[in-house]
Amino acid sequence: MQDIEQRIQGAVEALHGRLGGRRPTVGMVLGSGLGSFAETVQGPVAIPYGEIPGFPTSAVAGHAGRLVVGQVGDTTAAVMQGRVHYYEGWDLVDVVFPVRVLVRLGCRILVITNAAGGINPGYVAGDLVLLTDHLNYVGTNPLRGPNVDTLGPRFPDMSTAYDPALRSVALEVGRSQNLDLKTGVYAALSGPSYETPAEIRALRTLGADLVGMSTVPEVIAARHLGARIVGMSCVTNLAAGISPVPLSHEEVKETAARVEQQFVAYMGALVRRLGGEVP
Repeated sequence: MQDIEQRIQGAVEALHGRLGGRRPTVGMVLGSGLGSFAETVQGPVAIPYGEIPGFPTSAVAGHAGRLVVGQVGDTTAAVMQGRVHYYEGWDLVDVVFPVRVLVRLGCRILVITNAAGGINPGYVAGDLVLLTDHLNYVGTNPLRGPNVDTLGPRFPDMSTAYDPALRSVALEVGRSQNLDLKTGVYAALSGPSYETPAEIRALRTLGADLVGMSTVPEVIAARHLGARIVGMSCVTNLAAGISPVPLSHEEVKETAARVEQQFVAYMGALVRRLGGEVP
């Protein structure tokens, strides 16, 4: 495997060549069905993942597979319109490669979103939930293996993986838009099968409010590099044993489409504010 530093640098240099001097400071990862926010970016440069050296490409419905760089108000943002997942067969080093590139590109703040199943009985489909913490049940860790010291320490601290100060900003933005934002703990499993009712009961006992198949590896890798994280889930379905109907990816996409306008408006306001939080 090519040295990870060389891979990252190759992607960053290629992007510099396409961006005409733009330096994004806020990065975003848009989850299943949530990619339409990228269409609101002003003066966009849209680059398919397949044209970025080293970038993996997704085959999952609801993930367009483009990096869109442009303006959100006064903030220059780099928006990932979709991601790849561990369950697609990618190694975690590939799954987290794009967020590592975003941080090296200049994004000191990342907004990482996902579509998730709701475990907390206080949630309903369509709720937007700011993440306070996570449970890593993917079964592995993106930092496994020899540490790359130039990326970060051998044993990075995850006490505040989801930045409390930025979460306060995110909640304030929600209040300004009359949004009833929830908060909660996200559990990541490997997928692609949905969880069983017994697994959901176990996760609820362990403190999980949400469950999904992404986000946590990206957060670990981004924190390793020192980035600050805002995590957000869109509750697109109730989890197994809570939902009265069988789970399906179509339900995920349908719910994401229903909250699309609300999500896009909120994210625009949030990214504008976060631009002012970058040192």
